Amino acid sequence: MPQSPLIIGSLWPAGRQSAVGLAFDVDGPTGDAMLDGSLLCNPRYFTQGAYGPWRALPRLLDLLAAYDLRATFFIPTWVVEHWTDRCERIVAGGHEVGYHGHRHEVFIDLTAEQQRDVMARSRRIFRDRLGVTPIGFRTPSGDWSHETVALLQDFGVIYSSSMRGDDRPYFHPSDEGPGLVEVPARWDIDDYTALAYTERPDFPVGLDRIADYRVVERNWCAEFEGYHREGLCWTTILHPKVCAKPGRLSILEGLFKVIASKGDSVWTARLGDIAHWWIERWSEADNRKPTP
Repeated sequence: MPQSPLIIGSLWPAGRQSAVGLAFDVDGPTGDAMLDGSLLCNPRYFTQGAYGPWRALPRLLDLLAAYDLRATFFIPTWVVEHWTDRCERIVAGGHEVGYHGHRHEVFIDLTAEQQRDVMARSRRIFRDRLGVTPIGFRTPSGDWSHETVALLQDFGVIYSSSMRGDDRPYFHPSDEGPGLVEVPARWDIDDYTALAYTERPDFPVGLDRIADYRVVERNWCAEFEGYHREGLCWTTILHPKVCAKPGRLSILEGLFKVIASKGDSVWTARLGDIAHWWIERWSEADNRKPTP
């Protein structure tokens, strides 16, 4: 079960009421179509995915800069190889990059050795192309095997944003120290659920598949308001190729305005900063426990 520390005082720095970690997955054309080979048979699949890093990502970075927001970008390293200049701009903007596989692999289907190979390749590409070594990981497929947590720690990863077990960070169980920090996000407000359109398979099945933009904006703002009201940590699973199209960018801008309206009462931070803070608070709380 998730392990939450004994927290002394406020959860967040300087007594701030809540935390927001904006996180985006820059998947590009990686994923199922690439893994099963259909990408090579249908160039349309490639262009649909390539729109993300090529056109949508710069637009998103401009909007984040306009609101002075820093975010975390989980990037398959195949995308880093093919759109290096776009990914360099992420780093130059003060944002964080995190591991997200090489070709958006299904981690639960990989052996421990195969997972290790993906991580080693990804680490090498991040270092060679962007000059960084990530400390965060989001599993591409939303799952992993029982070996994954320890394997990630071998690569210097201190946090994951892959699971759903809470609405504030927690620790994965470990026999040594606090373990890997989980900064959980929610699939129910993933932009794919409201804004993605695919022909085969229909997704979501039986529904119109594209929601009213203002309804989406109200839903996301309501989720943030709820987390803020209860003093929690709100983290997103958003994709530039889905949410950063010209008309849809207004959804994000509406959300950013609501976050900004809270002023200093909300801590907007990269997920790595949130993970470091949680580890520090765990250490502080642990040191304050009564001696048996």
